[in-house]
Amino acid sequence: MASVKISKPLPALPGDWNSKSNFIVHSPLSAAVHRNLSPAGPHFLAHARRKRHSRTFSEDDRIQAQQNVMSVEDEDTGEISEAESPLLLSRDPKDWKNQDHYAVLGLSKYRYKATDEQIKKAHRKKVLKHHPDKKAALGAVDDDSFFKCIQKAMEVLSDPVKRRQFDSVDEGANRDPPSKKSKGNFYKGWGPVFESESRFSRKQPVPRLGDDKSTKAEVEEFYNFWYNFDSWRTFEYLDEEVPDDNENRDQKRYIQRKNNASRAKRKTEDTARLRKLVDDALSLDTRIKKFREEEKKLRNAKKDAREAEEKRLAEEARIKAQEDQKRKEEEEARQKAQKADSKKAKEAAKNAVKKNRRVLKSSVKDVNYFVSGDVTPAVIDSVLGEVDLVISKIDNEDLQTLAKNLSGVKGTDAVKSTWAEAVGELVKKGSAKAEDFKVFVA
Repeated sequence: MASVKISKPLPALPGDWNSKSNFIVHSPLSAAVHRNLSPAGPHFLAHARRKRHSRTFSEDDRIQAQQNVMSVEDEDTGEISEAESPLLLSRDPKDWKNQDHYAVLGLSKYRYKATDEQIKKAHRKKVLKHHPDKKAALGAVDDDSFFKCIQKAMEVLSDPVKRRQFDSVDEGANRDPPSKKSKGNFYKGWGPVFESESRFSRKQPVPRLGDDKSTKAEVEEFYNFWYNFDSWRTFEYLDEEVPDDNENRDQKRYIQRKNNASRAKRKTEDTARLRKLVDDALSLDTRIKKFREEEKKLRNAKKDAREAEEKRLAEEARIKAQEDQKRKEEEEARQKAQKADSKKAKEAAKNAVKKNRRVLKSSVKDVNYFVSGDVTPAVIDSVLGEVDLVISKIDNEDLQTLAKNLSGVKGTDAVKSTWAEAVGELVKKGSAKAEDFKVFVA
């Protein structure tokens, strides 16, 4: 047990509590005494460690610092372990705007994807490794430049607003697009490019580039999204520092206007850059060519179907026209033949009527107009007059019957009787009057 010798008088120590008077009774000052003080808690452990290993205070602090760093490194599973280059360690903390805050904390491979927990863990590791007191205990050069860089990186990345501003201009997170002459896989080359750019989108989730199995609707949705990209990206991080003093307000306003103009210019340039990037991807996307060829085939198929239908309808119209023409010609031929037959029938009927009339007139002539001896013209006219009257009153059928009957009889009495019978039929039908006939009814 360690003991400490105290040579000066100690102040009064608390005494007993006087319950009656409600105050503490202190002992009067006493002369110098020797007291033994024992270390407790972590101090006792440190004292025991130094005694056990025969170390001085400075040696023990140096060894403990080394062990703390090793302990932090052992806790790191490798997710935030990055080698520190001499160039990074020699950075000037005053040039903090140009430093890569993620690289300073060892988060280069995570960048905008790094979680708050990863940032805190990386900062703790860097602080334990590069704290000036730790480095001094390890016997390193007393240089806190990189430690200041670490603190500035933590200040920026732990503040959501400042981190968002830095992420807007973090070139380390950008992915360069493949060249137009590149013959690599289109989706592997351009997928990470659009994934990197998607971090600036106000609308989430962002459509994926997809692959050669993506549908036309999915591809159109992807390019429509990027051609109408709504970006939150800002460029305040690159602003020129505005002086905080109030003495030169005009200069302050000038710098603010200059910064606003620079932001607008960079925003316009970034929009044009993104538009060109999308144009290049679209021109190299083999799916677009495939969709266009499919659309062309579909249009050609529709055109061929339309032309085939038009051809079919034209052929049907031609056949129908031929059939109509044939029917028309046949009908015209039939009508013509019918007309010819009708004409022939009429001619035949007319000739038959003429023949029958001749037979009727010949019948009375053959019997000498029903008189014996010489016949006078008056008798002839009288008999032929009644013959004409019968011919005018009788129809063609009865005329033919009468002619047939007259052709089959001989002799005056028989002929006259046949005529009388015919006249009687006419009178009976009302076609003629009996008083109009003198010869055939006598």
